[in-house]
Amino acid sequence: MTDSDWWKKAVFYQIYPRSFADGNGDGIGDIQGIIAKLDYLQDLGVDAIWLSPHFPSPLWDCGYDVADYTGVAPEYGNLDDFMRMLDGMHQRGIRLILDLVLNHTSDQHPWFLESRSSRDNPKRDWFIWRDGKEGGPPNNWYSTFGGSAWEYDEKTGQYFYHFFFKQQPDLNWRNPEVKQAMFDAVRFWLDRGVDGFRLDAIGTIFEDADLPDHKSTLTQPELYRLSRMVTTEEERTYVQAEWKTMFKHQHDLPGIHELMRDLRALVDEYPERVLVGETDLIEYYGTGEDELHLVFNFPLMRTERLLPVWIRANQQARLAALPADAWPCNTLGNHDSPRIFNRYGDGIHDAALARAHLALMLTLRGTPFLYNGEEIGMTDLLLEDIHQFRDMLGVWSYETEMEVLGSRQEAALVYSARAGRDKCRTPMQWRNAPNGGFSPQGVTPWLPVNPNFAEGINVEEQLGDPESLLNFYRRLLKVRRNSPALIFGEYQELHSNAAEMVSFLRSDPPSGQACLVVINLSEHAHTINFKLPARKANVLFSSRLRGEEELNLQELFVAPYETFIGELLNP
Repeated sequence: MTDSDWWKKAVFYQIYPRSFADGNGDGIGDIQGIIAKLDYLQDLGVDAIWLSPHFPSPLWDCGYDVADYTGVAPEYGNLDDFMRMLDGMHQRGIRLILDLVLNHTSDQHPWFLESRSSRDNPKRDWFIWRDGKEGGPPNNWYSTFGGSAWEYDEKTGQYFYHFFFKQQPDLNWRNPEVKQAMFDAVRFWLDRGVDGFRLDAIGTIFEDADLPDHKSTLTQPELYRLSRMVTTEEERTYVQAEWKTMFKHQHDLPGIHELMRDLRALVDEYPERVLVGETDLIEYYGTGEDELHLVFNFPLMRTERLLPVWIRANQQARLAALPADAWPCNTLGNHDSPRIFNRYGDGIHDAALARAHLALMLTLRGTPFLYNGEEIGMTDLLLEDIHQFRDMLGVWSYETEMEVLGSRQEAALVYSARAGRDKCRTPMQWRNAPNGGFSPQGVTPWLPVNPNFAEGINVEEQLGDPESLLNFYRRLLKVRRNSPALIFGEYQELHSNAAEMVSFLRSDPPSGQACLVVINLSEHAHTINFKLPARKANVLFSSRLRGEEELNLQELFVAPYETFIGELLNP
């Protein structure tokens, strides 16, 4: 293991900057707020930060519509503030990767404003413009966020392509000038010491250049209606197949891998940098050394409950499929998905399950990614007023429910609050104080703060409680950092038929350390016989108080919802 492989042993922590910490009291998180919390991040024990977009943006898609790739949004600060933040992180041994949006810009980006100004503008071909046909768009493609993927521009009499909202026109990556301009932006941040990038929506960078019609026999509204009405696995499979047919020509096309190899070659010019892709497709690893360093194991997330049988099946399939030199990457939550605490809870043992799920992230083989607020058990906040929505995907869902399904406003609001992403982006809860300590009293935050900050779901109170979820995180992160087997060790599944627990070995021959991990995901206690060459283990970590330091592995007692990590002793 070398310094260039730091990302293999790191624990990443995603910061959603608009919601993390308000440093100037205007109701919006900012860079000054992050700087003020750097000691908190260091004490928490994370090694790297993934910062969601900090670029200037009109915020049609919460910053994923970029208006300047080398700037800082003025509400967050300026480049000098950014550099102070970066230096502060590096001084504390924390790395920083940025969120890089490659597929599209904002329709307010100067490049697009030039491109749409006239057909003969030098930047016209920086985006995808086409003539219509038969009085309509160039083909029957849809935007994944609803409606046609083509927007007519009256001034120039052509259509431009957008996979996402019409406010997010797709860049034409087949134009070498686009590639050069975007790679210049990459170098801009690398030259300033940024440690890498999380690459947004890479699967949609290329579309079929011939623009063939999709062959789905359904319209998008019809398919939306079907997807909302499925009741059987057979129906669900049919809907998924139709979605795939509908978008077949718009994502994950072969040219993307050549581009990723070129981007990797650029990044490799800078020591100790990393590329992380927002995709779960293993082919984006390339050979394991020539495309992305990390690809998310999103399939682990796609379940209502994290049952042992699901976890084992995921690990068996995922680890077996990786190229020889590829490194796994696991996560359970981010800014686009429900909060872990309520998503995988059972409504009764949520706090215990949250601890078990964190333990899973920190003990499986691979690099873990955590999301800000998970460490205190933040939960989704379902907004009750459409005027509070900031996520336009939620607004689109609200309108679609009424237009396509004929839902009443009340029902549409309930559904769209759950389907949208505002629910998991609410401000960080720092104290039992007005606005959860995120912003001063009397200031209205950009999104409402979840009122459960007054119920102990805040940083300040949990720091003072040795048994809190936050202190559980801190202890377990420290154990992982000091255990080579939990970072680098091979994964060996144990007790493959156990219905209520997962157990596995993590063995690291170079260090000589082997760790037994047992995570009980049930309310029942178990006494387990681990038939291992090592008959005893020292306790490295347990989520309950254990009086003994050395345990007999032939009759190991595991309490309900206990996480146990033991270092094997030589037989």
